[in-house]
Amino acid sequence: MSLPSPAELSQFFDQLCHGAAAATLPLFRSKLDVSNKLADDFDPVTEADRNAETVIRDLLEKRFPDHGIIGEEFGAVRSEARYQWIIDPIDGTRAFISGLPVWGTLVGLYENGRPIAGVMDQPFTRERYLAIDGETHLRVDGGPSMRLNTRQVTELNQATLMTTSPHLLTTPGERAYFDVERQVKLFRYGCDCYAYCLLAAGQVDLVIESGLNIYDIAALIPIIEGAGGLVTSWTGGDASNGGSILAAANAGLHEQALELLNKPNA
Repeated sequence: MSLPSPAELSQFFDQLCHGAAAATLPLFRSKLDVSNKLADDFDPVTEADRNAETVIRDLLEKRFPDHGIIGEEFGAVRSEARYQWIIDPIDGTRAFISGLPVWGTLVGLYENGRPIAGVMDQPFTRERYLAIDGETHLRVDGGPSMRLNTRQVTELNQATLMTTSPHLLTTPGERAYFDVERQVKLFRYGCDCYAYCLLAAGQVDLVIESGLNIYDIAALIPIIEGAGGLVTSWTGGDASNGGSILAAANAGLHEQALELLNKPNA
């Protein structure tokens, strides 16, 4: 089954977001039962995560029954299909259970393993970042769609950098992040997927993280690239399967950060 027109695809992404929001918003800032996926660490999952992914998967199965689906909570089906939908029903579950509105629902679309479209929906603040056909737009509270462009800061000492938490960067290789942090004008922690969307919106210049899964980054690559930014691995390679991620507002900043992340004896 081929893809619909960009306008029809946009409408379908809206449908996915509305369905997920109906599952997540009633449980946000409520008394939730939180399960832990790990025996020796804390990787939380809630009823909201599972319900939202179920809604999204059901909509996808009805509209695109021959497409593949990869979801954080329920795994993969039809992994050989040309088109793959990658779902993170709540990216930032820790923020969700803490009552912080910096989580989001992520749905990315790949064609032959390459990101071609994606959405990040934050239903509490009513912000929707949508990338289709090489452009990224933001719609707030159902208002008019605004085309996004990254900021053109070209020097690290004028840049704003974000990462989810410095406590996640513990190996010798990952500690190279702090060489970049020491060079920037401002650094902030937290926000998960929201940080990447702030980069696309021209509020943040760099996001550097490690240990991401495919569903953490799939929707965000087209969102950043559609606004003029770059997303690669820490070595400058393909980021579409996750791993160590460097997102930059422009090529100049990307090059400077890449050099520090890969300097000898980092």
